[in-house]
Amino acid sequence: MDRSVPNKLLDDLSKAAEIVRGHGFIHVFSHYDADGIASAGIIAKTLLREGKEFTATLFTTLDDTSFDHIRNCGAECVIISDLGASYIEELDAMTCDVVVLDHHAVCAEAARICYINPHLHGIDGMKFGCGSTMACLFAIRMDHRNWDLVQIAFAGMYGDRQEMEGLNGFLLDGAVKRGFIKAESGYVVPRGKLTDELYLMTEPYIRGVSGSAEGVASLLKDAGISRDAMGSGLSDSERRRLSSLMVLKLAEQGVAAETMESTSGTRYALKDWSLDSAGLASLFDGCGRNGQMGLGVAVACGDVKSIEAAAEIEKEYRREVVQSAAALDERGLTQMSNVQWFDGTRSGYTGVLCGIAMSYFGDQSKPTFGINSSEEMAKVSGRATGKLLARGVDLSSALREACSSVGGTGGGHRIASGGSFPSGRTRDFIEKLNGIIKSQVSAR
Repeated sequence: MDRSVPNKLLDDLSKAAEIVRGHGFIHVFSHYDADGIASAGIIAKTLLREGKEFTATLFTTLDDTSFDHIRNCGAECVIISDLGASYIEELDAMTCDVVVLDHHAVCAEAARICYINPHLHGIDGMKFGCGSTMACLFAIRMDHRNWDLVQIAFAGMYGDRQEMEGLNGFLLDGAVKRGFIKAESGYVVPRGKLTDELYLMTEPYIRGVSGSAEGVASLLKDAGISRDAMGSGLSDSERRRLSSLMVLKLAEQGVAAETMESTSGTRYALKDWSLDSAGLASLFDGCGRNGQMGLGVAVACGDVKSIEAAAEIEKEYRREVVQSAAALDERGLTQMSNVQWFDGTRSGYTGVLCGIAMSYFGDQSKPTFGINSSEEMAKVSGRATGKLLARGVDLSSALREACSSVGGTGGGHRIASGGSFPSGRTRDFIEKLNGIIKSQVSAR
């Protein structure tokens, strides 16, 4: 696949840079997940280097309520990253300068604003260019000294499970050439203290091990490895034994081969961080999922105290997620004829749990949805697999239609999407969604 940047995209990035240079203050809006925080951090660092004043606001979702914050922010220049594709017409109607750096499915093309999206250039943003990819390309177009920010982008790519081709491949080639990124062979064994890391592990989630101290102890005993061992200090034979046992458990669990392959895929060491791309993504996720989005942006900007604080938050976040995942695994998902879903109101980690369930213990023949009804507008997250997409499943259009049918909004990618709708309409929503997925598969 071509790993260059299309000339028209370069022109659009130059236009975005010119717009931003013309303003002294910029309001940045982004998403709250790892990709969104990485995107906002790259933009923030770029603006700092340009001597610009800015403020950053991160949303859990872009709906009518959050869009009102954008419309009424009062800034003469707005940058929206990892969000915006579903509100292009509304953004076009604003009078201020607007730059959108998104990668979600295109709902409309812009007439006035500067809208940059890989899909507009024939590149699949679900795979080959996420929000932080676009933010990094923008940063480099602003000034080539911003190539070092590619390290932050790789955390966003990992968080969105992107592939290293297309625009991501362009950044990988440039980062390796400049010494900012080092590709490392795939591995499934974590690097830290194994008793801690195996307990907290959800990528992969291993039934009876993840979230179970007894299960971890038993696994290490079977592998002939000390409970005090560090993953990074294992001998080759120890690593092979432990890895083989982990893969065997995943196979017995019914985990798809494509999931196991992606779990043990290549990781990328970051030159200026004592972390790889997965580790930095986890820091961002921990901040975002705990409502500490500003802390996450400060981490991306390299603030040492913020990194230390984020590490503490991340550990507790991972503990809560793995315990919630184990509880969901035990009680199971609610099965309908064409979808499976769960109520994530209590845990609050709906999107994360949705991905874990889809990959590691859900019915692989149906897309998975999680619903959090803790507020007036319920939040829904959906996840599918490559095989489901091949059967005709498109979560972006499904959630857009289902949410709209009950007075909400939705959208995203075919394989991972989200939305919101009035909390009192959950039953109507899920029945409508079940019918939409049936129609998608039947039409194939």
